Amino acid sequence: QVQLVESGGGLVQAGGSLRLSCAASGRTFSSYVMGWFRQAPGKEREFVAAVSWRGSSTYYTDSVKGRFTVSRDNAKNTVYLHMNSLRPEDTADYYCAAKGGSNYLSSIPREYSYWGQGTQVTVSS
Repeated sequence: QVQLVESGGGLVQAGGSLRLSCAASGRTFSSYVMGWFRQAPGKEREFVAAVSWRGSSTYYTDSVKGRFTVSRDNAKNTVYLHMNSLRPEDTADYYCAAKGGSNYLSSIPREYSYWGQGTQVTVSS
């Protein structure tokens, strides 16, 4: 069982930056692929980024490449999403999620077993 708690969301102007954090419970954090997803009002949840067990591999959706960076600190049981050059279309609730099993970096929400409650990010134009 893994419990996830996101923090760091807020209101920011276009072009600004935010860092989201996701703190995980449990002693097996390093055996989970960690992902970030987002959901805008009226839209389906979409994949943002994922990071491998030890942080050596990352995967991003095209719209955030070069602007967002996912990282993890296994000693702190925490995964981060650094977001730069934010755009109004980045406005959404952001969720972290944990995927057990293989070290494959999936973009499919149903492959992640554990989810946080979400943190809201609003980017004003």
